[in-house]
Amino acid sequence: VQLQASGGGLVQAGDSLTLSCAASGRTLSSYKMGWFRQAPGKERVFLGAISRNGGTTSYADSVKGRFTISRDNAKNTVYLQVNSLSREDTAVYYCAADRTNTKYLFTAVNDYTSWGQGTLVTVSS
Repeated sequence: VQLQASGGGLVQAGDSLTLSCAASGRTLSSYKMGWFRQAPGKERVFLGAISRNGGTTSYADSVKGRFTISRDNAKNTVYLQVNSLSREDTAVYYCAADRTNTKYLFTAVNDYTSWGQGTLVTVSS
């Protein structure tokens, strides 16, 4: 599956933003999906994941309550809504796909086999 993340840009602190991840090549419903981000000079970190049908989500403690993952399998798209942005949220945001036959939502970078190119979110104060 090919993934294309979009929706990033320059925003003000306190703003909200919705990032999208569009899939092509294969049906997105076959994949559990994850969102990660990588700040300048830092490692890529897990933000959250969603099950194939969207019924289950999992979030990193650092973003729980502020980030929301959803999906629309009919549109082959996964979303990441981020609220109350701060400068610490400045990063490249990536979506990733996991096709393993387990209901477990993985959090490690190496557990995901397909990645989008990332979309940059820059938060100014």
